[in-house]
Amino acid sequence: MSTSSDVTERLKGILGSAGVMTDWADQEPYAMDWRKLFPGKPACVVRPSSTEQVAQIVQICHEAGVAVVPQGGNTGLAGGAVPDSSGTQVLLSLNRMAAIRNVDPIGMTIEAEAGCILKVAQDAASSAGRLLPISLAAEGSATIGGVVAANAGGVNVLRYGMTRNLVLGLEVVLPDGTIANGLRRLRKDNAGYDWKQLFIGSEGTLGIVTAAVLRLLPRPKHSVTALLSVPDPDAALRLLELAQDELGDQVTAFELISRTSLGLVARHAGLKPPIAEGEWFVLIEAASSLAGLREAAETMLGSAFEHVIALDGVIAESGAQAAQLWALREHVTESEAREGKSVKHDVSVPLTSVPCFLAEAGEALAAGAPGTRVNAFGHLGDGNIHYNVLVDAGHDANVINRIVHDVVAAYGGSISAEHGIGQYRVGELARYRSPVEMDITRKLKRALDPEGLLNPGKVLSA
Repeated sequence: MSTSSDVTERLKGILGSAGVMTDWADQEPYAMDWRKLFPGKPACVVRPSSTEQVAQIVQICHEAGVAVVPQGGNTGLAGGAVPDSSGTQVLLSLNRMAAIRNVDPIGMTIEAEAGCILKVAQDAASSAGRLLPISLAAEGSATIGGVVAANAGGVNVLRYGMTRNLVLGLEVVLPDGTIANGLRRLRKDNAGYDWKQLFIGSEGTLGIVTAAVLRLLPRPKHSVTALLSVPDPDAALRLLELAQDELGDQVTAFELISRTSLGLVARHAGLKPPIAEGEWFVLIEAASSLAGLREAAETMLGSAFEHVIALDGVIAESGAQAAQLWALREHVTESEAREGKSVKHDVSVPLTSVPCFLAEAGEALAAGAPGTRVNAFGHLGDGNIHYNVLVDAGHDANVINRIVHDVVAAYGGSISAEHGIGQYRVGELARYRSPVEMDITRKLKRALDPEGLLNPGKVLSA
């Protein structure tokens, strides 16, 4: 078996010295996750510029028994794209593969390389009069390959679904260096197994996504954004039902925000909501290509006030005002970080169970971890709540995780709604997934990566 230093020299022969980083000063930005929880130390950082180079790199590492860790924008929240601290793993950054290969406004597709920034792809679609509806807080730095590998969610899942729902075709480099080219633009294709689905959400453990064909949508011409206060999460659910009854699939986002969240935003970001009453708030966005959306939204909100589902509210009068309302939601995570230490949970439960989950998890924390504060917010429209617990030095994160995740499991929920498992939740996944499901996962890993050299220690224990 070759050493990682031998492999580094062979990789320089493919990429040149400029394409292989061996100095720590150059490697450091790639070696730490966004939350700074998992510091790593790669043998080297390689930056290929083509799928063929990716394949050559992976083949060399496979033959030498050296692990490869693929990385996109490194914006993940579960430590899934950084190496361990052994100094033996090769970190493969896809940030040089950033081309948009094709935009088809009639077929409504976009083909982009893995290193293409999501916002760049969104803008390219918009310039063609189309919409790429994946919308994330990190869209200015997240890349297409990472978005696909993580099956990213975001604020528009309610209407458009997860990333998985938008992928038509993939190009993937397998763990032995073989290139699998499935870059089809077909809406219908039942010719055999839909193998691309294995790689969507696999977090780079089964193959390296090098390019993707994504489905586009018509770009809406009209939008409405509103912020409302509601008495409790039950009322928020009734408001969601009303919005869907009155506006149908025009509802693109439905975000639940607690008063605690807005208090953090006011304290640390200097932003205050234009309404004050209530312990819970809902941010709604609807979009349509047809006229009459605002009138329909105003009618729906009038009904919400009449039936005391909503207590107070405001509708944005311009794009700038809509951006101001969204800023309240978008600054929650940053403000929480400035407040101090927190234990984060990205969970989902069946939609109608959200109010009971919030109440029961709060009671369980009060009993099992007194002195903690809950910062709950997230995508109520699809059942995904970011249930973060503000703690001090005396609290045990493992105890808090167990308390929250036990309640999630009791409601048939998931411990990772959209952030993935990475290395952060490997043990928790093994605890809460059934033995049969874990066995299927391990069999898939062994089938595609029998040597366990692709992103080891992520999703499954090494």
